[in-house]
Amino acid sequence: MPALHPAANGTLRGAALFAPIAADLAEVERVFSRKLASHRRHVARLVDHLDHYAGKRLRPALLLLTAHACGRVEPAHHVLGAVVEMIHTATLVHDDVLDEADLRRHVRTVNAGWGNKASILLGDMLFSHAFHLASSVDAQACEIIGGATNRVCEGELHQVTERGNLSLSEEDYFDIIEGKTAALTACCCRLGALYAGADDDAVDRLADYGRNLGVAFQIADDLLDLTGLEESTGKTLGTDLAQGKLTLPLIHVLDRLPSDEAAKVRALLVNADTPREALLPYLRQTNALNYARRRAEEFAAAARDALTVLPPSDCRSLLLALTDWTVRREK
Repeated sequence: MPALHPAANGTLRGAALFAPIAADLAEVERVFSRKLASHRRHVARLVDHLDHYAGKRLRPALLLLTAHACGRVEPAHHVLGAVVEMIHTATLVHDDVLDEADLRRHVRTVNAGWGNKASILLGDMLFSHAFHLASSVDAQACEIIGGATNRVCEGELHQVTERGNLSLSEEDYFDIIEGKTAALTACCCRLGALYAGADDDAVDRLADYGRNLGVAFQIADDLLDLTGLEESTGKTLGTDLAQGKLTLPLIHVLDRLPSDEAAKVRALLVNADTPREALLPYLRQTNALNYARRRAEEFAAAARDALTVLPPSDCRSLLLALTDWTVRREK
């Protein structure tokens, strides 16, 4: 297996990032496609467009890597991998509506091409298919996935209700992202370990790994929204700013600036047309970007610590490597 050292630009060297689970990921793709195939005659173009949302399949990969690291992969893991990817894809389709985003993975979003109504219905269809598919495993899977999805929706709703709140606390920020992002990554790792027969302590520790990884991932995503390049990320950036979402770097800016300068930043933030570049001097002045990166590193370190429950293996090494990639990625 090639060495998996984090590269300076936030990628992992080597084409074999998920090589140990390639066959399992391919089976997840087959389950995913089969489940949606019956609807292709009616909404073929919409469903086919979801191929552009595929990305790295990080969530099913987490589920499968965790299962392998715990000792075995069962057919249920392939089904559950497709379920979590359907749920994730549904949230992306809905997020693009909420953010009025035009671009994702270098192509137009569903809402940009077919409108908000079609996007909402497509996301709903994905949620429905996900839970129907989960029911083919057992009631426990439905309960775990249902609980995580509830938390995701609550996190998104919390964020929407806090739009424009320029007094948002770090505590509220973390409550939002632990729901909208970390709940599903924790669910993936819990399912991977549970259906591989791991004991209760290992299942809980690996869910902790997924939760901490998800928080680190979202902090990095929020940094990219402020400082990333669209040609690198492949999606519309600056949406948090345009939608009045206060993220960790900006919370830090407002907490650290003198009141008169903080007032100037608030005046910029209430203007939806403020360019990201206008905030850079304040982000530098308060060292906000480094602060947010440091917090992301703290969560990544907590994720690494949770992996001590696992014996050494290629898949454990990949889970470790993902903690570095998460905080250094460029897309």
